[in-house]
Amino acid sequence: QVQLVESGGGLVQAGGSLRVSCVASGRTFSSRTMGWFRQAPGKEREFAAAISWGGGTTHYADSVKGRFAISRDNAKNTVYLQMNSLKPEDTAVYYCAADRRVLRSGGIATMTSADFDSWGQGTQVTVSS
Repeated sequence: QVQLVESGGGLVQAGGSLRVSCVASGRTFSSRTMGWFRQAPGKEREFAAAISWGGGTTHYADSVKGRFAISRDNAKNTVYLQMNSLKPEDTAVYYCAADRRVLRSGGIATMTSADFDSWGQGTQVTVSS
């Protein structure tokens, strides 16, 4: 497992942008697919985006596709989620998560929360209308 700490959340107006970051401790970060999930008040946690361990493959939920971009810097043990054209319905606590497997080969489009076994504490993103 890796330890994860998110930051960068805040309050932003609709149409604005925000970037959240997640710093990992541990030597296996660069070998793990990373994901961002979010949970809105009264709703279940949902998948937002994922990036392969090498950074070459990404996958997005339909609700954020074209507006959000996930990236990673393995030298800094950090994964990012750039969020543009934010909508009030993007308001949620955003969590980063690390794959329970190392060096996963393909298939990130079918991953679920059960495939991730390390989670951060979350960072609040609030989008005002």
